[in-house]
Amino acid sequence: MTVTATHPLLFSGTDWDFNTIRRIYDAVEKVSGAVLGLDTYPNQIEVITAEQMLDAYASTGMPLLYKHWSFGKQFAHHEMIYRKGMGGLAYELVINSNPCINYIMEENTATMQTLVIAHAAFGHNHFFKNNYLFRQWTDAEGILDYLAFAKGYIAACEERHGLAAVERILDIAHSLMNQAVHRYPRRSRLDLKAEKKREAERHAHQEQVYNDLWRTVPGTPKTFRTEAAAGRRRALLKLPEENILYFLEKTAPLLQPWQREVLRIVRQIAQYFYPQSQTKVMNEGCATYSHYRIMTRLHEQGSISDGAFLEFLQSHANVVMQPTFDSPRYSGLNPYAIGFAMMQDIARICETPDDEDREWFPDIAGQGDVSGVLKHVWANYRDESFLAQFLSPRLIREWRLFHIEDDAGQPALTVGAIHDERGYRRIRQALARQYDIAWQQADIQVVDVDLDGDRQLTLQHDTVNHTLLHDKDAELVLQNLAELWGYRVVLREVDPATGKLLKEHVAKAPQKPGLL
Repeated sequence: MTVTATHPLLFSGTDWDFNTIRRIYDAVEKVSGAVLGLDTYPNQIEVITAEQMLDAYASTGMPLLYKHWSFGKQFAHHEMIYRKGMGGLAYELVINSNPCINYIMEENTATMQTLVIAHAAFGHNHFFKNNYLFRQWTDAEGILDYLAFAKGYIAACEERHGLAAVERILDIAHSLMNQAVHRYPRRSRLDLKAEKKREAERHAHQEQVYNDLWRTVPGTPKTFRTEAAAGRRRALLKLPEENILYFLEKTAPLLQPWQREVLRIVRQIAQYFYPQSQTKVMNEGCATYSHYRIMTRLHEQGSISDGAFLEFLQSHANVVMQPTFDSPRYSGLNPYAIGFAMMQDIARICETPDDEDREWFPDIAGQGDVSGVLKHVWANYRDESFLAQFLSPRLIREWRLFHIEDDAGQPALTVGAIHDERGYRRIRQALARQYDIAWQQADIQVVDVDLDGDRQLTLQHDTVNHTLLHDKDAELVLQNLAELWGYRVVLREVDPATGKLLKEHVAKAPQKPGLL
């Protein structure tokens, strides 16, 4: 293909300055609109050093966050790997906020700065702004103010109550973060600015709900032990409750107001990250497809040189490389690779479908509007539904995917699906299931509280395929929960289909109730 230059080069060589970054950003913004029609938050570009990138790694990528020893441990771990040359650093880091914050490494070449701006400032940014999970569960407008509030609040608690006390409750809250999210929509949308403003008001009536509940305990014991009364008690407490930190924040009898607020901070941050765990393939696929299309167009119009484009292609190839199952580097499917391949495949189906595509994807085959279809997909799916809906037979063949059934009750592995019509559907269903949040995280809910007796807290784990929790991990986390609750805690693992009890874990009440 012959390329005719219609634009001046954005840069020459590898060096760059801030004026170069401005030219690059303006050019990428123009192309992203013309080629893909991306809809993004305003961008804020921050140039950082390798050490600052390591620091961002340690604090889960957030620009503002409270201090905790685990962040220092992560910093030391990543720094050791980086300094010894055992691993590199990300070229960029992007924050789901409004404005969208993009960290770019000062060590990057001019070509890499172009790539990461296209990838993060436009690809990821568009996905954050438009995907329904992020719109439903995150507050891009308020997250930065809330993080600043959280950092200041934790620091004030450390001064007032001591480092050890604050560190202990953070340790416990962090161990429960996977069980600190609402998985289904609630009545009101998350509003972090309002949460920050209401913090002072909450202290005035922090114990009110709890006092009203526990004031009934000295009543008539036999009445409270009836099933009808137990049902009313569970209804009053709005049980079952999937968000364990939310339940403890509202109901734990011995926590002080500042401890409840710390739990609230941790669960709000956990909720912020909740959509990211369900959209890894789609998010990276969107960003990788976007940067590929943008960089290709920049080269076609002469904005970047052949040498710069070759540098980009080498980097892009590394990002979407998929090691084979027998490679020492294999660790499952590369989300960049499968995401990019599926976006490319959807574009092919829209533009040049074959008979098989028309049969499997009648709604989009031959439609022609690649950008419109992809933006619809990016807005309305998560990884599980995306794979279940758009993984094509052609891609299954190209990737040589097949389904292996590993049944613990059988003496050998069996091949459950091959490359035929029935097999394609089974492979697609099996792969999509691997990205189902119900298969990734245990479904544990608070189901009852013994108000009439020893205030035992009862939780239930609905198992998937009879898969039980790891004994040691369950024991440690359950003891943490008991320390927050202040009394005995029981976790029952059951088969949800039959209600059969498979295993029971018990954490005794702490010897000295209440956190120090």
